[in-house]
Formats: sequence, C-alpha cells, structure tokens
Amino acid sequence: MTDSDVPLGWRFAGVRAGFKADAEALDLALVVSDRPAAGAGMFTTNRVCAAPVQVSRNRLPSKSIRGFVVNSGNANACTGEQGMRDAEAMCRLAAQGIGAEEVSFLVCSTGVIGRPMRMEIVPDGIGRAVQKLGPKAIDAETAARAILTTDTVVKTSVRTIGGAKFFGFAKGAAMIGPNMATMLAFVVTDAVADSETLWAILRAAVDASFHSISVEGHTSTNDTVLLLANGASGVSPSREELQKAVGEVCIDLAQAIIRDSEGATKFVTIDVTGARSDADARIIAKSIAEDALVKAALFGNDPNWGRICSAAGHSGAPFEERDLSLVVNGSLLYDRGTPTPFDKAKESARLAAGREIHLELKFTLGEGKCRFWTSDLSYDYVRLNAEYTT
Repeated sequence: MTDSDVPLGWRFAGVRAGFKADAEALDLALVVSDRPAAGAGMFTTNRVCAAPVQVSRNRLPSKSIRGFVVNSGNANACTGEQGMRDAEAMCRLAAQGIGAEEVSFLVCSTGVIGRPMRMEIVPDGIGRAVQKLGPKAIDAETAARAILTTDTVVKTSVRTIGGAKFFGFAKGAAMIGPNMATMLAFVVTDAVADSETLWAILRAAVDASFHSISVEGHTSTNDTVLLLANGASGVSPSREELQKAVGEVCIDLAQAIIRDSEGATKFVTIDVTGARSDADARIIAKSIAEDALVKAALFGNDPNWGRICSAAGHSGAPFEERDLSLVVNGSLLYDRGTPTPFDKAKESARLAAGREIHLELKFTLGEGKCRFWTSDLSYDYVRLNAEYTT
C-alpha cells in the first residue's frame, strides 16, 4: 500500500489507549472524513449484541457521517445501560475532537465480553488519536493495526476504479461464523455515492465474502461492516463499478481472515455447483465448512471423502447420493454416489504438500452454486481457545 492508494479526504490514526495488557499494543483507531460521507452498515444477527453495534446501527444509513472510532481489547458487550452510555460517549468525544456533531460518528469495539469499559482512559486516547490523524498509507496501516485482537497480521485491501479509490481493513481470526463472521471490517472511498446505493452494494458484497467464511460457525456479539463514501474525488462510478470494487475488497479481507484463523494450517475453498438453488448450495457449503470431523481430517491431511459427503448429507438440502460427485484438489474421489479407487497415501501427501485445499461438490440438480472459505481444526485452535479467558 502506498500514499497514492489512500482515498482523498480521509484521515487515519492508531494509538495505544490502554485497553490491552500489552504495553506496546495499539488499541484505539480513529478514522475521519474531512467532509460528510454517505454511510451504510451491516451488523451481527446475534440477539446478544454489543452496545457499539446498537449505537452504530441506529445511525445508519446516513448521508452525514464524519467518521468512526474503534477500540480493541474490550468488546463492550453484555455491559447493560452503562455500556450504551460508554459507546455514546466514545462517539461524542471523537466528534468533539474534530468539531463535528455526535450523531455523525460511529463506534465499534472488539475484545473480551462482559467487562465494563475503562472510560477513564478514553478521553486521552481519543485526544491523542485526533492529534495523530493523517492522510498517508502509514496512518491507514496504523489504524488497521490498532483494531487487531488475536490476529497475527494486519488485513488491508485497496482498489482504484475510474479514478475513485477504495481502502478496506478488517480484524478477525476466530469466532468466525456467517451472518456475520466474528469480525470488524471497514471500507472507505472517495467516490460519489448515496447511502441507499451503498446499502445495496454492501449487502451483495457481504453475502459473497463475510457471509461466506467460517472457522467454527460462532456468530459474535460485535460483528460490523461499514461502507462510507465521501465523494472527495468527484468521481461517480457506475453501480457495476462500485459493486466490483467493494466486492473485491470485501473478498480480499474475508479471505485474509480465514488465512489468519487461529491455529489454521489450511486455507480451504469449497465450491458447490449444480444444486437446486443458490440457497441449497450455501447450506451444503456451510455444513461442510463447520463440520468438526471434516476440519480435523483436513488438518490430518486425510482425504476423507466420507466425512465430506456425510456433512453435505446432513446439511438439510435435499439430494440423493447419485446426485453428488466430489473432487479434492483436482482428484475425483466420489463419482455420482460411488467412491472411486485412489491411492490414499498419494492423495494424503498432496494435501500435506501445501496450505491450499479445494473441495468441489458437483450436483446434477440445477444451476445453484456457492463459493465458501474455511480453515482446518488444529491442536493450536483448541489450545488458544481453551486458554482464552472471560
């Protein structure tokens, strides 16, 4: 990422406020538009949703968003009325810092659930973030780093279409389950677009990206995706151009989450084709992506077609065995209801040789299709989540 990739009229900052125990860790990000921006968002479907989700959801869609503030290390979830007051206070402090209206700011939080916010550290943290706001790539990357929790890498993506620039960044490594995956993601652009168009574009982009990834199927309390356009470039891309740019950024970020999922050794692409409908294809892909036995077999480099076909079979999508064929990394292991002869040691060695695994489930029932991404289930995943505390 270079300075020329950063959308016009956007400034970024990342600072250490003190939410995390690590004395060196950044944990508060601030993103500001120099002019009012149109905004849309999608949020967790979990009925136990964090205070920042409730505050931001109530302020979108909008044509007058000036920015958002994000803290990592505390989810501000299951914190009652005080949590709502704290989330609103974070918006108010950030807005005051740049001379904007409180309702023009959004807020997101991520981290441990059920702990009261340490609001005594917030004014200083936001104040220092305001002072550090900058329009350069290093500023954007610092903000992207400040939102991470158990992530091991910064997750960013950029696109330029027709002179308009798009920058996205995200966090997420576990508790990843569709509708939505446990993550925060933000896409900002200097394109001209209204909030209604952004909402429609974001919904389609999320369906093909963040709704198409799973680590263990756990939908979190804080999941949020924001899309903001401030029009600073003066460029008005077509609906198709906007969809392409936002969609590609979201897919980049979604795949980065799976590649960084806790303890993962495999990046798994699941393609379901020939199903009765796209909805059936998604049900089947999701069932396989979240099946513990399938994921354990992939971790063990076991070409266990039986587990994969069984996971498809218990998905709830109707089909007969003869309707299904399975290809694993290019090898046909199950053909229209019948297993095919193959060299298990050879196929296992092929799985062990790389990080990428491609599962293709081919049905003969219609035009329905879905692409989904997941990871394996490793010893480290169990260890990391056994050690994680509330």
